[in-house]
Amino acid sequence: MKAGRTFALNRKARFEYDILETLEAGLVLQGTEIRAIREGKANIADAYAKPDGGELWLVNAHIGQYSAGGAVNHDPKQPRKLLLHKYEISRLASQVEEKRLTIVPLRLYLKRHRAKVELGLARGRRQYDKRRAIIERDRDREARQAVRRATV
Repeated sequence: MKAGRTFALNRKARFEYDILETLEAGLVLQGTEIRAIREGKANIADAYAKPDGGELWLVNAHIGQYSAGGAVNHDPKQPRKLLLHKYEISRLASQVEEKRLTIVPLRLYLKRHRAKVELGLARGRRQYDKRRAIIERDRDREARQAVRRATV
């Protein structure tokens, strides 16, 4: 998936969850929100997507106020509607209900001058899975360093 500049990244999500599937969704924004995103005032670390009434909403995403917004600025923590096809929303909603999965935003970026969110359908990791991930990451790093030392 080729995309433009990434403005917010949720690095914690890939550690806290096993990402089973990813998909791209559009984001409904007000005028000052897109300007604030371009200023780099977006944070999706604590955000999640919630199906509600046949629609999908991005909750707890923080988009700071635009510096030159004045009186027409937006609420930084308001829920924002995600744009997906109806069948995608119903499929995600059923998986969230039946399989006890969650939908987490992985990154916020611009694609052809439109704000997009990469969503991940995720299952929460247990504490021992997190420890295993840390051990594997350390082993990979040590192996890369050993190969680098051997080639020098």
